[in-house]
Amino acid sequence: MIVASTKISLYIELMKTLLPKEEQVMQILWRLEKAFVREILDEMDAPRPPVTTLSSLVRKMEDQGLVGHESFGKAHRYYPILKKSEYRKKSFKKLMQQYFEGSPEELLSFFVKEEDIEIEDLTVLLEQIKKKEKND
Repeated sequence: MIVASTKISLYIELMKTLLPKEEQVMQILWRLEKAFVREILDEMDAPRPPVTTLSSLVRKMEDQGLVGHESFGKAHRYYPILKKSEYRKKSFKKLMQQYFEGSPEELLSFFVKEEDIEIEDLTVLLEQIKKKEKND
């Protein structure tokens, strides 16, 4: 039986950022799609939390509407409710506002100066921008 949260994620509505361990759990669930707590624990980097701590965290995340679960007797297999694409979109907007004054030019300038982007990469980006403008 699938027990799904009907809540809209508070994180999406309030644009909150996941805590590091929450984000690690979400990254694992986005990759695996479904997992028991023990499977999540096996995928975590060291130092790994105790299984009881991780279980509490995952249940808290379920209460917040981030994950849901399927029941198998007393065991629960968790799956993400929060979509990676939505979280990425909100996180990126927040990053843009906080560090680049919401300016795509500032972001691109940063990458050109700090990350040594190749001309070919910039050409691909320019083509994507032109294509998007053409479709709008």
